[in-house]
Amino acid sequence: MKRNKNRFAVGTLLLLSLLLAACGGNNAEGNSEAKESGASAADSEVVPTGSEQKVPASEQSENEETKPPEGAQEEAQILVIIDQTEKPIEGNSFDFSIKQLPEGYSLREMRWESGENRTVSTLEEAIEKGRTGGDGFYISGNGQFSGFFYPDSMKGEEGEVSFLFSNEAGEQKTWSKKITLH
Repeated sequence: MKRNKNRFAVGTLLLLSLLLAACGGNNAEGNSEAKESGASAADSEVVPTGSEQKVPASEQSENEETKPPEGAQEEAQILVIIDQTEKPIEGNSFDFSIKQLPEGYSLREMRWESGENRTVSTLEEAIEKGRTGGDGFYISGNGQFSGFFYPDSMKGEEGEVSFLFSNEAGEQKTWSKKITLH
């Protein structure tokens, strides 16, 4: 019985890694996929990997798309969509989806950091949380659903959500965005 559980967990992890690695190609349908999933292009942000763009708070809007600097190579970009639209479920959450990664990179770690709280989850921990439930990062449904559940006490917190990606050579790239939990 335990052996079957381990095989299922390993199989799920391999499938999820394959799915995430497959997102590394250029995706001309990215915007239409975002619309189909209920997220708008305004909920996404394209940031060149290995760098972080800072926009003064006075110029930043929650639904603003940030574009990479001129000359950034398209294959060297990460596209993550954060969706904070209200859902007909109990509890507080935001969803995320990884639409584009540089070739050979896959998700390793997810973080929420604010002045009051810090949550760090590995890919494996998020998959387990997807099966068991509870607050924190989760990935469930064989990678179909991913997000972050949080208690009422965290509503209104301003912080940063970050995703760490790495390749087989151990090189790492990070995508981050400042948001306010609704």
